[in-house]
Amino acid sequence: MSVRPFTLAALLVGCFSLAGNSFVAAQDQPGQAAPAQLETLSQKASYVLGHDIGSNIRAQGLPLDIDVFLKALAEGLQGAENSMNPEEVEATMLEFQQLVRTQQEERFKVEAEQNLRAGEEFLKANALKEGVVVLESGLQYKVINEGAGATPTVQDRVKTHYHGTLIDGTVFDSSVERGEPAVFPVGAVIRGWVEILQKMKVGDKWEVYVPSDMAYGPEGAPRGGIGPNQVLVFEIELLEVVQQ
Repeated sequence: MSVRPFTLAALLVGCFSLAGNSFVAAQDQPGQAAPAQLETLSQKASYVLGHDIGSNIRAQGLPLDIDVFLKALAEGLQGAENSMNPEEVEATMLEFQQLVRTQQEERFKVEAEQNLRAGEEFLKANALKEGVVVLESGLQYKVINEGAGATPTVQDRVKTHYHGTLIDGTVFDSSVERGEPAVFPVGAVIRGWVEILQKMKVGDKWEVYVPSDMAYGPEGAPRGGIGPNQVLVFEIELLEVVQQ
């Protein structure tokens, strides 16, 4: 039987990613200082690659025995034969993949439940604050500045400046920080934005609180720094309804 080799790249990138989520490794290892002298290109590249591999393993939450891992790494670099036969390698990695996938799914589920509760509590408290308007859909907003321009429809394109954060203040996206407004079709964004943009006038600047089911829902947008069931907070300034 032909056995497909299990490379480190496949281990880190393909097999064990769960929607791009990162989790703290089961075995925390104390941080090590960089070598005292990194003079040659080989030394510097070795340190960078080694640190990157270690960081990725930690981020993926792989329950590895570090001592055995380092020993096997050294053996591989020295050209030593794998002490496990191909059948053992395949069986071991298939079982390990399933273990890690199960652990990550469980952690993802816990995170989703925690985020859902935190979001509900945030929106409930926020709804009582002065100036906050609660729409029938559950969307909330507060007017910062009032404009007097046109109101876009779902068929329009708009130019906006926005600053997006999680409820703890963590910034996940910001055209303001990039210094460049965003232009996009009203109907091509998350539901919360589709609804709120059709209530704004050009010149308006609002703070908008988007429930998770009107944002990225239980899947989240991990590559964008948004976890499952997270409420999002945006400061949106409607700059222009763009002519087609």
